[in-house]
Amino acid sequence: MATLTSLLDRHKADLAAEFKTAFTALEAKIDLIQTTVSSHGQRIASLETNADSVDGRLLGLEATCAELTAANEKLKAKTADLEARSRRNNVRIIGLPESIEGPRPTDFFSALLSQLLGEETLPKPPVLDRAHRSLAPKPKQGERPRPVIIRFHDYQTKERVLREARKRRSDLRYLESPVAIFEDFSPEVMAQRAAYREVMALLYKRGLKPSLRYPAKLYITTNNGERILLSSAVKAKEYLSSDNT
Repeated sequence: MATLTSLLDRHKADLAAEFKTAFTALEAKIDLIQTTVSSHGQRIASLETNADSVDGRLLGLEATCAELTAANEKLKAKTADLEARSRRNNVRIIGLPESIEGPRPTDFFSALLSQLLGEETLPKPPVLDRAHRSLAPKPKQGERPRPVIIRFHDYQTKERVLREARKRRSDLRYLESPVAIFEDFSPEVMAQRAAYREVMALLYKRGLKPSLRYPAKLYITTNNGERILLSSAVKAKEYLSSDNT
């Protein structure tokens, strides 16, 4: 009996020692986990703080970007308006052969306009501030000649020339070459007006009378005399697809 008791006591002591060793190792692991969790918590808190800071900076940048975009749009509109105003006295002549103007283009084109439009329209050669070819590379033999850009000294003379050119659109010729005279619009205005090309062709086919007004607004005269103003090519296409025509 004493021997059995002694064995049980030793077995208990061994189990106690094993449990103590296991619990000590477990406590060490738990301490490590707690230290890791605490470290991760601090890092997460730091990341959240940084994220809040970045969010604030992004909001500020977005507001600044919106302001700059609005300011840029205003500047673009002003620049386009200034360019359009600078072209107010200009016309663009299409179809004149290259190099006919010689070394004194202003004098040559002034005399040429009188020749093309006649003394009734231009009793004397108009005063031109300048005249030159468009700033494109000189075409090769057989290629289409560059347009001529002319700036009139007097706005009324320029308008008189354009009115006569519209009346005689199919009759203007130089050395058997057809010549056309147009407003010298800025690239932005040209692009806006070009967007109406397809719509205007369809309107003509339907017997209507479309016309473009500066900068790019479409006027339509219907068969009953009604006049309609459309401010964009999109609205013109919507009008065309409706039953109004």
